[in-house]
Amino acid sequence: MKKWTMCLCAGLVMLGLASCGDDAQGNSSGSDVQGGSGTPENTAVPEGSDAGNAGGGAGQPDTTDGWSEEMAGLKGAVVEALGDNYWPNMPLDAEMLEAVYGVSPDMYDDFMAEMPMISAQVDALVVIKAKEDKVTAVEDALKAYRDVQINDALQYPMNVSKVQASSVEKIDNYVVFVQLGADTMSVMDVSEEAAIVQCQEANKLAVDAISKKLGK
Repeated sequence: MKKWTMCLCAGLVMLGLASCGDDAQGNSSGSDVQGGSGTPENTAVPEGSDAGNAGGGAGQPDTTDGWSEEMAGLKGAVVEALGDNYWPNMPLDAEMLEAVYGVSPDMYDDFMAEMPMISAQVDALVVIKAKEDKVTAVEDALKAYRDVQINDALQYPMNVSKVQASSVEKIDNYVVFVQLGADTMSVMDVSEEAAIVQCQEANKLAVDAISKKLGK
């Protein structure tokens, strides 16, 4: 029994070291993405990435530039509205969209979804052009994801305000999940409520930009 216990302890130690190594690599790559200003670079269309071709053949039309022209335009409108405060920079493909948000290809005609490459950040933008009979299902899936993040998921203190301020908005058959706010550390020194307000304002800017682009 003692020998078995020692082997188990050794295995747990090795697992912990491997996890620490992964975290270190993640932090290193994160500093490269954010650069000196602490804000990821923004592009209106993800290029040169398989993930950028978000679900060609599985719900989203193939385009050589990544997102469809409509989705690239919607993202571009948000980036224009937020400027350097738009932090999501990792496109999700159809498989990742379903795994993370529970929205499957049979539920939409088109989509774009981005989150940060850095696991410590939670800024995200998801725009789903739902099928006519799937709008409620998409809305429910995104709300369920939000509820889990608020009630069950462990969050870095700097991200609590972003998660609390996140929202799911419906614009006709488009369903939008916004969890934005960029750097909240300075306002968190004032109060958590101030950080929530900052994130709510960023989310409203994003939703208003999408609505305007859609002519709604």
